[in-house]
Amino acid sequence: MSAPRIVAIPGSLRKDSFNRKLLALGVAALREAGADVDVVDLKELALPVYDGDIEAAGMPPSAVALKERIARAAGLYVSTPEYNWGVPGALKNAVDWASRGGGNVFQGKWGALTSASMGGFGGLRGLAALRPSLMTLGVYLLPKELNLARAQDAFTPEGALKDAKVHDQLVALMQALLERLR
Repeated sequence: MSAPRIVAIPGSLRKDSFNRKLLALGVAALREAGADVDVVDLKELALPVYDGDIEAAGMPPSAVALKERIARAAGLYVSTPEYNWGVPGALKNAVDWASRGGGNVFQGKWGALTSASMGGFGGLRGLAALRPSLMTLGVYLLPKELNLARAQDAFTPEGALKDAKVHDQLVALMQALLERLR
């Protein structure tokens, strides 16, 4: 049996964001458990803002590449901050582009969500805003998610989680995703 392929997307464009750190730890747990993980860097993709006129003229190569990467995966893992109680524009834009151009590459995939935030809610509202878009596209989202509050104090200088309990919760979430894909 081949390793389940998962696309992992950090919703933040910042190089050293808390969500990139959290995603990296989730990706490490997935790989340790035998998954093949493709980390998509939205900053490197440099997707244009979705525009129906651009789509009508032809899907941008970066949008086609994103769509193909998602299509090849069985699962999806997103770690994203919350911006103004919502989804960061770059992440929502990526979802919009990947949903266009014929064929729903999201349909039937299992997904896991995490968020890290400096606030007390740990990005809860951002994930609540992301869920409807992904579910509308046919992603089966795990009911549990990890919301890491006060993320500025949660990581060691090396990028590990200080709280072993939180690390165990992240690993358990990644294992739950893998169980759905096997």
